[in-house]
Amino acid sequence: MFDIDLMSRTPIYEQLYKKVVELILKGVLCEQDKLPSVRSLATDLSVNPNTVAKAYNLLERDGIIYSLAGRGSFVAKPDKLLTQEHILKNFDNAVAEAVDMGITAQTLKERIDDVEKQRSKEAEV
Repeated sequence: MFDIDLMSRTPIYEQLYKKVVELILKGVLCEQDKLPSVRSLATDLSVNPNTVAKAYNLLERDGIIYSLAGRGSFVAKPDKLLTQEHILKNFDNAVAEAVDMGITAQTLKERIDDVEKQRSKEAEV
């Protein structure tokens, strides 16, 4: 569930942060779900516990999770604005990467239109 890419240029704590948010957005993790302990997740991923702790601290700072002393970390009530901001930030990063790779703005706009059309068709069914 919490997979990371050790070859990625993205720091592991950022990958964990993004993965938790992604799992919440996809409904895999729901409000009040308990997250693995820092030590157990670090062991499962073969990473330093400080790396997992950093990701959890950032998630807590941003109101995505909360911690109870001696009980663990839990998924907080989703904040719609925060969720939208996260999605838009990822979108901005993807657009920047696409532009860097030479994909034109027109191609990106067409892709957005295609996705929107596909969603409309799926909603009709």
